[in-house]
Amino acid sequence: MLKTFFSEAHVDFAGHAGAMLQARRHGKELLVGVHSDEAILENKGPTVMTLKERISAVDACRWSTLSVPYAPYVTSLPWISHYGCYYVVHGDDITSDSGGEDCYRYVKAAGRFLVVKRTPGISTTDLVGRMLLCTKGHFIKSLNATLKGHEGFGTTEERRNAGHDMKQRILDYATDETGLKPGAEVWSWSGSKSAMEDHTAEEAGSHSKMVDGKKPRLGQRIIYVDGGFDLFSSGHIEFLRQVVNIEETLSRKHGWYQPDAMKRRIAETGEDYGPAFIIAGVHDDEVINHWKGVNYPIMNIFERGLCVLQCRYINSVIFSAPFTPTKAYLTHLPYGTPDALYHGPTSFMPLTYDPYTAPREMDIFHEVDKHDFQNVNAEEIVQRIMRSRALYEERQRAKGEKAIGEVAVRRREALEQEAKVIQGKALAARS
Repeated sequence: MLKTFFSEAHVDFAGHAGAMLQARRHGKELLVGVHSDEAILENKGPTVMTLKERISAVDACRWSTLSVPYAPYVTSLPWISHYGCYYVVHGDDITSDSGGEDCYRYVKAAGRFLVVKRTPGISTTDLVGRMLLCTKGHFIKSLNATLKGHEGFGTTEERRNAGHDMKQRILDYATDETGLKPGAEVWSWSGSKSAMEDHTAEEAGSHSKMVDGKKPRLGQRIIYVDGGFDLFSSGHIEFLRQVVNIEETLSRKHGWYQPDAMKRRIAETGEDYGPAFIIAGVHDDEVINHWKGVNYPIMNIFERGLCVLQCRYINSVIFSAPFTPTKAYLTHLPYGTPDALYHGPTSFMPLTYDPYTAPREMDIFHEVDKHDFQNVNAEEIVQRIMRSRALYEERQRAKGEKAIGEVAVRRREALEQEAKVIQGKALAARS
């Protein structure tokens, strides 16, 4: 069995999932080395996520077999051989240690280094720049139109090529744990603006299939979750992991994991599978910005959708899902009315109404308990950047990026404060 070892310094955001997907395709197993915060600070600069949070992200990636914390910044042959790995896989960018030497010089010399194309579009540097500069140029008005080349930047041909590349990446991210076979199904939803943004319209809308994949199996409960999933982080991951755990605990009580039941599933389908089929609805950029303001979401819907697709806890993704899951919407999902809808403990988005009134009345609403990562959301991550902006500005400069000015930083702070005032008034009106 060929094992590959993918060593990555940050794994700060799920953009690294693209490289892990390519690495997994080189072998049957993929071990992912995660450097310590101290090693990264010494050799590259400050991290956005803590080691514990980054390990959570690696463990949740469907193409990762095992995370290996505290991987040395300079990869040695004894280290990878200890884990039974033959190849080290990394992106086509040059990674140097604090002394300026190639971190992979030893494995390269031994002919045990494989290069994969660096994932475009979701880099930590780009995201930090969006946070500090408070830009909205990354927003996508219509994902479907963008994929068709009708919207976006550049000439008609450039837009068409960009749309083609985006569709291919969705197909890639929708693969199973091998990275080679069909995995998650992908849909898009369309409805009126009022149905997308708030609760003033009760409509079923329409679903269009974007990627065909594995469908719900016999006996699986249909589970629905939704959200912005901005800067897909340990907060989102832990919420989804707990949803899976709750469903597994419930199914265990009903004999799902009894040997006879497992043998029957394998005999009927050729493989065993979990008790829950989890669908994730992802909101549009304009919908999130309508409620959060400033320049949220930091990631656009395409990037956020990829982040959700790469997560091993997800079986299907619906792009452009409505902010309020009404009864009309829930009863017309591609797989029928869900058996349960889960929501996590979040206080990032104060609202003037309860968007989950319908699932409560349908008696399918469940709230996940508080957890260690419940406060790790987009706002928390942005605040981390703002608190340490001098370090991140230096990091941007070291990467050849344009320095971030104090005027831009003050603008972000002012807009954040303005959003809090608006949210405060909305809460006061609600009470």
